Amino acid sequence: MDMNKHVIVVTRVSERHWHALGDDQVIGRGEGNRRPDGRMFLSVDAWDGAVFAQLAAAMLTDLPRPLYTVVDEADLDLLISWERIGFGPRRREWEYVMPTDPRLTGLGAALPPPEVTIAVPDEGPLRELDRVIRDEVEATLGWQNMPAEVLARPDGTPLLDPARYTVAVQAGQYVGLVRVAPLPRQPRIGLIAVRDGLRRRGIAQALLAEVLGATHRRGIEMASADVNQANGAAIALFESVGARRAGSNLELVLR
Repeated sequence: MDMNKHVIVVTRVSERHWHALGDDQVIGRGEGNRRPDGRMFLSVDAWDGAVFAQLAAAMLTDLPRPLYTVVDEADLDLLISWERIGFGPRRREWEYVMPTDPRLTGLGAALPPPEVTIAVPDEGPLRELDRVIRDEVEATLGWQNMPAEVLARPDGTPLLDPARYTVAVQAGQYVGLVRVAPLPRQPRIGLIAVRDGLRRRGIAQALLAEVLGATHRRGIEMASADVNQANGAAIALFESVGARRAGSNLELVLR
């Protein structure tokens, strides 16, 4: 369809969704998702540049700023499309891929400190640990610089699924966590964090050993992880187990 010869009509069909119509057919879709931290992230699905531009313009008119989006850095056409309407880089997140076999990661003998155990969490203590870690990160890197958020309830509070988490426990208290998205072909580690004051003791390494080992036992050879370019400790941890960079995403913002 030649978009220069057809009228494009953009309609907001719900609170979070926009459609672009041409000849009464849906030729593009836009969506806005508000993360638990309050930020609004946009996505546009349109193969034609004119459709993308009109969808994005309608969304920008309807929504308050700042607005955000995430783009695969290798997708230059999409990156240019967002930059043309005023979005600019805010941060870069590396995608790492790594083996799960303990013989390759070197994590076969990675044990937590003697007073720490690795466990499957209960939701209540997990939610409390999530809150504490968010506060600690917010006081340093800033929580907005951590990997993509979990889903949220209608009131905006994080929706924590204990089945996606493994925790470190010391003296009955949760002190560290790792979150894994159980994707069928290549599970993704979205977050690994340890309480302030308990870092550099091997807890994060033990958490990583647990989730990678469990993944390997399910017959899955590789896993992935998202790491902020500025998070040197996380980069060092993953590269120490043989992880390699496979790509990068740019978070863009329009203020």
